[in-house]
This record gives sequence, C-alpha cells and structure tokens, in this order.
Amino acid sequence: MLSTIFRGAKVYDGGGGPPRTLDVATYGDRVALIGRLEDRDAAAVIACEGLALAPGFIDAHSHTDERWLAEPRVESKLRQGVTTEIGGNCGYSAAPLTAEALRAERAARLAPMRVEPHWTTLDEFLTLVEHERPAINVATLVGLGTTRANVAGEDADPLDREQLAAQARLVREAVEAGALGVSSGLVYPPGSYADATELATMARAAADSGAALYATHLRSEGDALIPALEEALRIGRDAGVTVQISHHKACGRRNWGRVHQSLAMIDAARDAGEPVFADAYPYLGVWTELAQILPGEARRGGIEATLEGLRDPQRRAATALAVELAWGGRWHEILITDVGSSRNEELAGLRIDELGRRWGVKPVAAALRLLTQQRLSPQAIFFELTQSDIDAVFSARFVAIASDAAARAVTGVTACGLVHPRAFGTFPRAIGRYSRRRGIYEIAEGIRRATSLPAAIFGLRDRGRIVEGAFADLVLFDDAALTDRATYEQPTLFPEGIREVYVNGACVLRDGRLSGARPGRVLRR
Repeated sequence: MLSTIFRGAKVYDGGGGPPRTLDVATYGDRVALIGRLEDRDAAAVIACEGLALAPGFIDAHSHTDERWLAEPRVESKLRQGVTTEIGGNCGYSAAPLTAEALRAERAARLAPMRVEPHWTTLDEFLTLVEHERPAINVATLVGLGTTRANVAGEDADPLDREQLAAQARLVREAVEAGALGVSSGLVYPPGSYADATELATMARAAADSGAALYATHLRSEGDALIPALEEALRIGRDAGVTVQISHHKACGRRNWGRVHQSLAMIDAARDAGEPVFADAYPYLGVWTELAQILPGEARRGGIEATLEGLRDPQRRAATALAVELAWGGRWHEILITDVGSSRNEELAGLRIDELGRRWGVKPVAAALRLLTQQRLSPQAIFFELTQSDIDAVFSARFVAIASDAAARAVTGVTACGLVHPRAFGTFPRAIGRYSRRRGIYEIAEGIRRATSLPAAIFGLRDRGRIVEGAFADLVLFDDAALTDRATYEQPTLFPEGIREVYVNGACVLRDGRLSGARPGRVLRR
C-alpha cells in the first residue's frame, strides 16, 4: 500500500513551470506516483483542493551548524517549509577542531547552548548530528576560516608550505567525510588573512576529493565590491570549481546600484561557461557581528590582541577616530541584537545612538565600550541596503533564496537575544511577497529558486523536485496566502500559509503544530 496520497493538489514541481492539478503519492521516503490516482488507496489520503504542493525548500546559506545538536527540531526553518539546509558558510564550520586553542574558543561560545565540542573531525561531528536525528535534512561545507585557525591560529601572516599542506589535508578529510565544498568569509579573521592563492589551493584540494564548490562571503560587499567579486571569479577559474556568491548585496548608500555591475559580471562569466551562482535574502538589514565596525588593522592577532588595543588609550583613540569617520551620523542604523552573555542582555533592541544616550557618552565610545566589555561577542543588524538593489538581485535567475540565519526556537537555549526576522520569514517572504506583491517573478520561479536551483548548485541528488523516485520532501501550502509575519520589532512571528511539511515522507508539521517526528538526514557528499 502507498504511504500517503496528496489528492488534487496544485503541484509546483520545482522546475519553474506553471503548476498542474495532480495527485502525488509517496511510498516510504520517496515520491512513488504522480498523476490521476483516483483508483489508488494509501495509509493516509490528504485532500488538497485549493492548496499547493511543492518540494521542500532548501536553505542555501544557513548558520545553524552546532545548533543542530542543541535544537534538532530546527523550528524556525521548519515552519517556513524548509526541509534541507546547508551549513558551514562564511568560512565557519563546526569542524575540524584539531587545535586546542580553537576548541577552547568554541567551547566558550557554545556553552550557553549547552553544547560541548568534543569532536575533532567533521565525520565525528556529523555522526553526532545523525545520532540527534534532526527534523530536517542537513548538509555542510567546510569553512576555510576554521581550517586556517586549526593550522595557524590567529596569525595574520601568509601560510608557509607546511601550513598550506596541513590545511589542504584538513579540507580533503572534511570532503571525504561528506562536506559539499569549501566556504570563505573574507571579512572575518582569521579567514580574512587568506589571499587568493591560498583560497584557490584549498578549493582545488576540495575538488580533487570530489567537491568542486567554493562558496564565498566576498572580501568586500561595499566600496570594493567589484574587485572582491573579480577575486572570487578568478579563484573559481584557477581552481576549476563552481563559485557560489553568498548573500549578494551592496552595502552603504554610496554603493547602492553597484549590484547591476556585479550581476552583469556574473552573467558574463556564466556566458563564458563558468559555473557561477549566488544566493540572497529579501531584507534591508545585514545581521553580523558588531565588531565589523572596527578597521581591519585593529583586529589583527585575534580577540585578545584586539581587546588589548581597545584598552590602550592611544590605540583606542586612533580606532575610535577611524570608526567615527566610517559611521558618524549613521549610528541609528545599527541595532544591537545580542550581547553574547547574560551581562548587559537588556541592551538588545537598542540602536547604538540610543546606547550612547543611555550611558551618557558618544555613540562611538558606547560601541567600543560594549565590544570591550563583551569581548567582541555582540551581534547587530546594520540597515545598509536598498530595496531596488534587492529587487535587482532577485531578478537574476541564478540567485537562490537563502536565509543567512541559524535556526531558532521561541523557547529554550536557541531563543536567546533578539533575532533577525529572516530567521523566521525568509522563504514565505521571498516566494509569496516577492511574487504576489513585488512582482519580481512568478511564484513558480520563486519556488525553483528555493528547490531545484540550490539542489543543483550543491549536488543534492533526488531532492528539490517533485518527480517519481525523488525523496518525499514536500510542503503543502496556500499559495494565495503564503507570506511572512516576522518584523524587526517582532522577529519570531511564524509565517502564514504553510499547512503541512514532510521530510523523507514523514509529516513533521501539520496545522501549525510540530508532530515531534525527526526524520531528517545528514546529507553527505
């Protein structure tokens, strides 16, 4: 007997074509039959008249990582219809952890979530995730910031031959354990210290082991966006790998409009036969570490060296001047979301100018004081984007939908701090709002950007489409009502329109309630 029949659904198969009213049947974890199935029976029959059925959404750029162990329900993603997410982005991955200093830093960071990083290799970490049985499918890249930290710590100097060889071994081992490729985060130390030659060498090492993908948070998304993109494209050509441009955007008013040039560059590379793609999120706020306000030279040498500089009066004055020159008059554009500990946690939700008034100091002094007190851990939202740029990026057919967010819950250890609304609303917003209200694309094309496109980019076999034999990752929703509700003021509101979600054939969400099932799998390369 068939497992489930979805009868009379408006089926968006993930390919980008118009929907068709069909019956879809599953058997076990696979789609078994598609067509008119009035004469067939199943253990469960779901009446779908007036509802749409699509492949489960794939989050191309996630930061859940160790949270898969802390909160395997992956609630904020699941309620958006996400059935698979890709971690290990921006140069950061949960493994490898071969250096004791790196392990100690991770242990301190993960302590609030009650996760102890006692693994060493990516294989060991993924085995732990498999044991926890997440509710959705998960996969990961290996972060080149993480691998560099293992072999060179916070050293900003170029790697020597032995260090390069050691890092390449870590990359190959991670790929052999199942990593889908490598990622870089070229604004975050120590990954930012890598030059193009080092990055191409590591991408080539991954390709030699079978994972020819380089995903990158560009070295600049602001004034130097174009040279940064040129570097990424050159790395892809030198290494012979697919390039994925992470959360593509142009930050800062003086850079608005530059995405037209960057998109044209990607188009030209694709026309020349180079496999280049991008992902994006549909929001004006950039969510990252508050320490991004610091000039690069102030962060050289790692956390302790940075804090030492901020405590030294002369160096602090020089840093404050540089930061004020960059951010003066724009402090209201930075919203504190998480200070990183229970100390000062009441400051989440304040803008930096408000923080300055509360403490009775200038905003720049307040920002540097907060960074010093909290050991560079605060997170913030920077309102640096413009809607016309976001529309332009989403109009490009090679751009996948991605949240750039870790999964969160509304209670428990992953609910700390103020989150960005993209953690709870990205996919309904990008698929529903951007098709119906903004008219960027038809809803079928939005679904393709969230399903078959990321599946193709990351090599996820038998996922991202509703075809016979594919895995039964499915989302049943109201395509006329699908939209986000999360806002910057109330970022944990669940979206509207999602009715049921299935992962590998098992129902994980129905009528707004989690079923408790955790049928997700670790998708190794």
